Amino acid sequence: MRRSLIATVAAVAAALSLSTVPAAATTGDLDPRELQQSSDAVHAAGMYGFYSQARSGHERWSGASGVADVQTRRPVRPGMPHRVGSITKTFVSVAVLQQAERGRIDLDAPVARYLPDLIPGERGQKVTIRMLLNHTSGIGDHIAGIFPSLLEGSPKSLDDNRFRTFTSAELVRHGLAAPSPGEPGSQPGSYSNTNYVIAGLVLQKVTGMPAEDYVTRFVIRRAGLRETSFPRSPYLRGEHSKAYENLYGLIDPPKDYSVYDMSWAGVAGNLVSTMNDLNTFYRALLRGKLIGRASLAEMQRTVKISVGGFVMDYGLGLYPLELPCGRFWGHDGGVFGMGTQSLISEDGRRELSFGMNLMKYQRFDENGQMLPNDIDPAMFRFLMTASCGGTAAPSLKAAPSIPLLPTSRFLAGIR
Repeated sequence: MRRSLIATVAAVAAALSLSTVPAAATTGDLDPRELQQSSDAVHAAGMYGFYSQARSGHERWSGASGVADVQTRRPVRPGMPHRVGSITKTFVSVAVLQQAERGRIDLDAPVARYLPDLIPGERGQKVTIRMLLNHTSGIGDHIAGIFPSLLEGSPKSLDDNRFRTFTSAELVRHGLAAPSPGEPGSQPGSYSNTNYVIAGLVLQKVTGMPAEDYVTRFVIRRAGLRETSFPRSPYLRGEHSKAYENLYGLIDPPKDYSVYDMSWAGVAGNLVSTMNDLNTFYRALLRGKLIGRASLAEMQRTVKISVGGFVMDYGLGLYPLELPCGRFWGHDGGVFGMGTQSLISEDGRRELSFGMNLMKYQRFDENGQMLPNDIDPAMFRFLMTASCGGTAAPSLKAAPSIPLLPTSRFLAGIR
C-alpha cells in the first residue's frame, strides 16, 4: 500500500503527462458508427463521462457518452469546456519558441541569464531553458509540497487547497526544495511541473507580460481558438462536466472537484479548452502557423525522461507516440477529476482529442501493483479506432491495457 500512496503523489505530479501505446491497426476514414460504439464502450466499462473529437482530412466526428453529473444524470456533450492539465505545456513551449525565433530567448542559455536570483547558486547557471522544456533540469516537482497529505494516504490537502491561491514564486520554492532527481542535463530526465512554472516566469521577464496573457494573445488567438482560456476563478464557465476524483480508492465514492483554484498548477497545467480547439491547435502547430519549421523540429527533438519510473521520449512540450499506422505527436493531461489526450499524425491528417471526468479509478494490490480494470482496454480500443481506423483495431479481449503507470498520462493527477 505504501508504494501506491507514493505513486499517488507522483501521479498528481505527472498529471500533465505521457503515453506509449502498442497495438495493430491500419489507417482508414472515420466511421461514425464505430467511433460512437467505441466511445460508448468506455462509458459502459465504468467511465462516468467521455467526450471526444476525431478528424481525418476534412472529415470530423464529435461524440460523447455517459453523464456529466452522476446525481442528475445530465449527459456529457462533445463541446464541453474541460480542464486539460499538462496539455498546457505545449502552448507554453510554443510561446517560448516564438521568443527564441525573435532572438529574445536562447534555448541553451542558463535560467540565470533571465532570472538571476530565482535558482540559487551554480544550479541557476547550469539549468538551461531547453532543460526546463524537456524536463532534464534536475529540478524536483512542487506537487508533493502543495499536497502533502497525499504522502500520508489522505486527500485532506485537496480539500484544504480548493480555494487557495498559490503564486508562481511559491510553486518554484516547493519545486526547488524537493529532492533533485538528477544533475542538470542528465538522462533520463524527470518530469516536473515546476520546470514549466519557471519557463512561464522567463516568458514574463522577456515579454513584460504574464505568461498567461502572452499565450492568450500570441498562441491561442493566432491558432484561431475560441473556447480556450486560462481560468480567472475556481469556476468553469458554461455548461461543463463535473470532475470526479477517486484517488485510487482513497476518495470513495469519487468526489467532484470541478470547482477548484487552479493556481496550484500554474502555467504547467491550468488551461481550459474543448476537444475541437485542441485539435485545431495541434493542426496549426504542425502546419507552421504558430512557429517556423526549424522551431517545430526543436520541439520534436526528444530526450529520455522518467515519469514515475516509466521512461519515455519527450521533446519540448510535445512527445511522440508510435502507432502501427504511423507516428503521432501530442500531449496528455490530468487534473483532479479531469483527464485529456490529444494526438495528431505526423502528416497532420489524422487528429484525436478526448476527455474524461473520472480520474485515478484504478486499484492496487497489497504489493502496490495496479490491478486490471475494464476502462483501460476500452479506452485503448477507442484510441486505436479514432487514430488508425477501427477495421483492424484489436478486440477488447485482445487489446492490452494501455500501459498507464499511476504516474503517467491522462489517468494521473496533473500533468
